[in-house]
Amino acid sequence: MSKRPTEPDQYADIRESVRALCAKFPGEYWRALDRDRAYPTDFVNALTEAGYLAALIPEEFGGSGLTISAAAAILEEVHAAGCNGAACHAQMYTMGTILRHGSPEQKARYLPKIASGELRLQAFGVTEPTSGTDTLALRTTAKREGNDHYVINGQKIWTSRAEHSDLMLLLARTTPRDQVKKRTDGLSVFLVDMRLAQSAKMNITPIRTMMNHATTQVFFDDLRVPAENLIGEEGSGFRYILAGMNAERILIAAECVGDAKWFIAKATAYAKERELFGRPIGQNQGVQFPIARAYAQMRAAELMVHEAARKYEAGEDIGPEANMAKLLAADASWFAADMCVQTHGGFGFAEEYDVERKFRETRLYQVAPISTNMILSYLAEHVLGLPRSY
Repeated sequence: MSKRPTEPDQYADIRESVRALCAKFPGEYWRALDRDRAYPTDFVNALTEAGYLAALIPEEFGGSGLTISAAAAILEEVHAAGCNGAACHAQMYTMGTILRHGSPEQKARYLPKIASGELRLQAFGVTEPTSGTDTLALRTTAKREGNDHYVINGQKIWTSRAEHSDLMLLLARTTPRDQVKKRTDGLSVFLVDMRLAQSAKMNITPIRTMMNHATTQVFFDDLRVPAENLIGEEGSGFRYILAGMNAERILIAAECVGDAKWFIAKATAYAKERELFGRPIGQNQGVQFPIARAYAQMRAAELMVHEAARKYEAGEDIGPEANMAKLLAADASWFAADMCVQTHGGFGFAEEYDVERKFRETRLYQVAPISTNMILSYLAEHVLGLPRSY
């Protein structure tokens, strides 16, 4: 979808380069992977070699040192081109935790290898079967033994890309809940080197879903993690993760905006070309209006993503903006997806059009990484001051 002439875009060159890269991975590539539920290794390697996955890593560590706005532009274009960044986007939104709270030694040890592609940081171990989005209720424990290591026990679920990652950012409880003053205390973040973890101590089980998302559940049984892999201070992990979650919301929202743009462009082209009763179906208001509404919703979401990214870069509190960006963008992409299927009619369900694949992929973001209902609850309580809902 073309930019309006009056709308400046400081990332136009990046967007053009991303589009050129994505053109090498057309629908046929993604359809083949989708059938086999295979990981897009070639695509991820191409993004890595082009430096896009190192966008947020400072130049001193081999990265590009770009802003979150630039990272959002990259992921938006990936999705607007019909590709899917879910195979590798975690590297971008987990990066903030290491950049902001990692030790100089941790940064020097891991960031250059992540930037070069020698190491992949794709797995984010937070959600558990019994806690869901109630992060403070997680049960995975990390007990300090001696001065040199922690012992991890527990289970994580919906840990996507664990089978294709060298490193995992893991949130675990280091102090029992009944021994902390505040519910947010007692959680710590670890960087787990999955290459060194013994298979008997860490078991990864794939979860087959309605889309090709490479998600898993991970079991920890007395897994030893070096104490030097603790990020920041013990017990302050929830605060560290929250900052990363705000970045995650912005970047996922950018992907949803990209999806919406793809659906709108796809529906618009089809409505112009498809003729019934001697005229293009796009002449009918019943076809025009949903496409126009999808466009308006996408633009509104896009502006909120830009605002959230701006405030993030300014170091401001962006909880409301990050959550609203995710909410509006997920809603916009889902409306556009439904509209695109409706515009195509029966062909919307045909594999070769790619609509049904993208339809399944974008539906995820009504639920993950946080459901739209949870965002509404957050806004009601923390922004509007309404009583806490149950």
